[in-house]
Amino acid sequence: MTAEKGSAFLLKISDGESPANYTTMAGLRTTHMSVNGEPVAITNKDSGGWRQLLSGAGVRSVSVSGAGVFTGSDAETRIRDHALNGLIDAYQLSFEGGEILQGDFLVTRLDYSGDYNGERSYTLSLESSGAIVNV
Repeated sequence: MTAEKGSAFLLKISDGESPANYTTMAGLRTTHMSVNGEPVAITNKDSGGWRQLLSGAGVRSVSVSGAGVFTGSDAETRIRDHALNGLIDAYQLSFEGGEILQGDFLVTRLDYSGDYNGERSYTLSLESSGAIVNV
């Protein structure tokens, strides 16, 4: 596997149509993804004092966060509306090597900030709802 550019790690939001078209979140400078798994312990007296976990069990989730410069794009307006209304929508994460992860996410946090002599910026956090798949 070769190294990849961080600038090619993109977050995209669906237009809500079927089939969906995805628009890159404009202005993002950083994008972060965490794959989370809740372990299910099956340790017992026969475990020899070592913890044992059940493969394929537990709750899995994906968390996504990002930070960037506000550009006033349609995608930023859409994500703001989702945050204000608690709506779940389809998102894609794309990587330079061509891998695309897709699934439904809820905006769990959207923060705006701005200094008197600087740009308006934002940070966002998303949590998966349902399976995340390779497309």
